[in-house]
Amino acid sequence: MRNNLLMLRKLLIVAAGMFAFGYALVPMYKAICEFTGINILALGEREIPGTGSARAKLTNSQVDMSRTITVEFDANARGPWLFKPAQSSLQVHPGEMTTVMYEFQNVQDRVMSAQAIPSYAPRQAAAHFNKLECFCFNQYTLAPGEKKQWPVVFVIDPKLSKNVTTITLSYTFFEVGSKTPAAPTAAVDVPHKGVGA
Repeated sequence: MRNNLLMLRKLLIVAAGMFAFGYALVPMYKAICEFTGINILALGEREIPGTGSARAKLTNSQVDMSRTITVEFDANARGPWLFKPAQSSLQVHPGEMTTVMYEFQNVQDRVMSAQAIPSYAPRQAAAHFNKLECFCFNQYTLAPGEKKQWPVVFVIDPKLSKNVTTITLSYTFFEVGSKTPAAPTAAVDVPHKGVGA
């Protein structure tokens, strides 16, 4: 009986210690994240020297404010539907996260599935044009007359050559699964041998 009581006491102490450790984990985690700079949320909550505010917004040090790049938006539709960007161009700083909307409408009297393929000019910009969200990642099915708006969220890498001041982002929207006509076949003239030849 005495051994059972001793074991129960030890188990209660272990359980209380685990419970206390669980409560201590949150401030310990926050302190470690602030110290190492791993958690950006913890960094955003701490007081920034000189501001006196714990809610002050940190600026993105990776944005190159000394440069401005004009991004032009182009849309090409391969089929009877409407597809266009909400704006034709805008100016961004390298490293700055930007969102632009594209509009699409199925003007047909049937359901259709479609997908977009992006292209870039100049070609060297493609490696530095980082899309974080894009409708080009998926196929979409739209009902007759259905209209949609889709975002493109992108960041231009500050490592892009300083010679590039304008980038054109172009999308070609095409129907998926539509019937493609067969390739034309040429008639082959086979010489016929006449009677008595």
